[in-house]
Amino acid sequence: MTEREKDGGPVPHRPFWTGSISIGLVNVPVRLMVMVKEHTIPFRLLHRQDGQPIQYRRVCTSGNDEIPWEDIVKGYEIRDGEYIMIEREELEAVRPESDRRIRIDRFINVLEVDPVFYDRTYLLVPDGSPDAYSLLTEAFRRKGRAGIGRITLRTREYPALVREYQDALILITLHYPDEIVDPSKVEEISAIPEPGKKELAIAEKIIDDLTGELDLASYQDSYRERIEDLISKKRQGKAFPVEKPKAAEARELMSALEETLARLKAAK
Repeated sequence: MTEREKDGGPVPHRPFWTGSISIGLVNVPVRLMVMVKEHTIPFRLLHRQDGQPIQYRRVCTSGNDEIPWEDIVKGYEIRDGEYIMIEREELEAVRPESDRRIRIDRFINVLEVDPVFYDRTYLLVPDGSPDAYSLLTEAFRRKGRAGIGRITLRTREYPALVREYQDALILITLHYPDEIVDPSKVEEISAIPEPGKKELAIAEKIIDDLTGELDLASYQDSYRERIEDLISKKRQGKAFPVEKPKAAEARELMSALEETLARLKAAK
């Protein structure tokens, strides 16, 4: 994170898609940028014997020569070991309108889309027409609606949801319905019995006792913190204790429910 980001200054934009939002004859030029920045620890694969990085090479399976990028094309396997080659120009020729235009088909209540269909979230920033962007953002906010359309990113077209978020427009790519597993088709789930009335009553009371306001800021990535601690100790030449996690204690369901409820009452 840069100093300007830490002190609340502007976050640098790195758009990777440029196009427009289209509603009838109205076009709002926008650029798309990544909104979610995952904090992960970067690891390299090393050779255990000498500690040097492992390198991956573009090698043809018919020989050992490394192939330059200009000699590489995409291919589709039509039979075992038999491919047809697809040139970049051919792929460009079949790209749909949504490659450069997000055409809003209709407006919906955002709660109509179950979060299980959410794929990735992106930030839409204005690209030369701030008045049109501002108007669309305020209209979305006042009506409390989201727009549904399509967008093509790289080699795939997605259903997309456009909505207002903190005085800006965001875009959420969605999964298609046939990509979502129907739980009722899973044997282990379809065979689940009905819960007992007494157990269900206690479970509902536990839920009531734990119900509160959402505060995501109270959650920390403890796994990343432990990895950072591991790296710090190894840099200092200190030993890091390796302990196997304790297995969760197997408890009878009713006993576990009653003890959980008792602990919640004692904590109040």
